[in-house]
Amino acid sequence: MARTEHRPRSKVHLLPKSPADDVAGLPPDVPGTLYVRGSGGGIRVAPDAGFEVVFGRSELDVHVCVGPDDPYVSRRHGSITREDGHWVLRNLGTLPIRLPGGRLVLAGHRAPLTAAYTPLFIVAPEQEHLLEVRVVTVAPAARETRGREEAGTREPNGWALSDVERLVLVCLGQRYLRPEPWPQPLTWSQVADELSRLRPDEQWTAKRAAHVVTQTRKRLSAKVPGLLEEEIPPPLGNALNHNLITALLTSATIGPADLRLLDDPEDPHP
Repeated sequence: MARTEHRPRSKVHLLPKSPADDVAGLPPDVPGTLYVRGSGGGIRVAPDAGFEVVFGRSELDVHVCVGPDDPYVSRRHGSITREDGHWVLRNLGTLPIRLPGGRLVLAGHRAPLTAAYTPLFIVAPEQEHLLEVRVVTVAPAARETRGREEAGTREPNGWALSDVERLVLVCLGQRYLRPEPWPQPLTWSQVADELSRLRPDEQWTAKRAAHVVTQTRKRLSAKVPGLLEEEIPPPLGNALNHNLITALLTSATIGPADLRLLDDPEDPHP
């Protein structure tokens, strides 16, 4: 009888375009497992694989393709490697890479990635290109067994919002949700005018809208940096609201589907 040869399982796996099939048939994740995904697929890397993930425009030269049709994106625009127990992002290209909170990783610079979901944006002159990064934090023993239909990439948990908070924040951040090329929060007067049109019986004012958002910022400030005045150097401008909206978007607390709240004055809760 021929001897069966037991080969070690690979610690690096290419992922299909559909997130629903990400982990089907793969070994269980261990804490520190890295997922990197572009619009055409991605890669999964164990923390002890000793593997450098390269991403960029040239599909033949990288593991994860991003911005394939944008000549401003470098052929090999960046890499992610494991160093001292942490995944570290390096910018190998020319254009900056934006992290949550607005921090830019410039050409030749590096930045550690947090153990969570992190959307990265290559900031090109005509558009921005999303690269999704996720570092697993939950040990296999702490997970429940999941069927294939639940085996897709986990979504961020987000934060609980009241109906009023969600309505005001979606109105405030609607330019980000549509999206517009260089979105900024609406002014308080614009928010009040739109909410007055949607909810004429609720007496919306700029002061009331600002109060709702201010209370939300204070409540989330213990978990999200950059939401308090003392954390931001002057001039403040739109920084506090921009940071809040960005945090809500990157945690999937609000998303494009919430724009339905602004669509129908007769029925804002379809």
